[in-house]
Amino acid sequence: MDKPFDCIVIGAGPAGLTAAIYLARFHLSILVVDAGQSRAAMIPRTHNHAGYPGGIPGTELLRLMREQAGEFGVSVTSGLVERLEKHDDLFTVHGSGQTWTSRSVLLATGVVNNRPPIAPEIHDAALARGLLRYCPICDGFEVTDRNVGVIGTDTHGFNEAVFLRMYTPEVTLIAPQGDHTLSDDERARLNDLEVRVVNGPCHPLRVEDDCIFVPTPEGELAFDSVYPALGSVIRSELAITLGAEGSEDGCLLVDDHQRTSILGLYAAGDVAKGLDQISHAMGEAGVAATTIRNDLARSRPLVRERATPAAEKRAVVY
Repeated sequence: MDKPFDCIVIGAGPAGLTAAIYLARFHLSILVVDAGQSRAAMIPRTHNHAGYPGGIPGTELLRLMREQAGEFGVSVTSGLVERLEKHDDLFTVHGSGQTWTSRSVLLATGVVNNRPPIAPEIHDAALARGLLRYCPICDGFEVTDRNVGVIGTDTHGFNEAVFLRMYTPEVTLIAPQGDHTLSDDERARLNDLEVRVVNGPCHPLRVEDDCIFVPTPEGELAFDSVYPALGSVIRSELAITLGAEGSEDGCLLVDDHQRTSILGLYAAGDVAKGLDQISHAMGEAGVAATTIRNDLARSRPLVRERATPAAEKRAVVY
């Protein structure tokens, strides 16, 4: 298209689709580009999302959100965005052999969890059955009083083990490689909480019946569920390469209105610094979309044109 879009949304997870709904209802011209890797699609069933008694699978939630966005003319273009450029007040978006221009860009690209050593097909089956879990905030309730393993070390692994201790007395923290890198204070705290600490290595994981097994130098340990606390890769490189400011872990830094440090570039959801939750991502998307609308209106009045010239309208007399 010769005419730039008002906004290009990169990513069609909960944040991207929420923003698309808002932007379309503002009568803005938008494009949504998605690489088909939303982390929400991996959720077997979310119970934290209000309005769905009994929970809802992540794939179904995304399907419904796409359907709702479609009611307002939004379609999702499949493709991987590889590069962003900015010249004056316009962004150029490159990906999958195509190029688009836009007055603004919203990044809703999310993050990718670092996986433990396990075959991809076994990983996906274990995830679907709740044997592997990645978010204790999302599903810690489901492991209440169960036997839980946490693969991780240093402060990240420590925090996850302590967090899970509120759900179950049976928590084991296992180092992914060799000895744990825990401080003396962290070890003392884990001891006080009766969290078992086991050195690694711990690969490969295997699944049998209703258990997931973790090999360690102390022997093979069986768990009802295992939480990998191995960090994640934040999909922020498009913005960072453009010069946007990020945190030490790679999350994009945004202001209270989801603006990045680059004028016209916004971020919402897990790619931005904050709580990695669906509800939080959707809230940020609503803020971002409204901010985009207001910022665009400052440079160009957003007014609805008449459908037919006023001179052609005729009064109806009864």
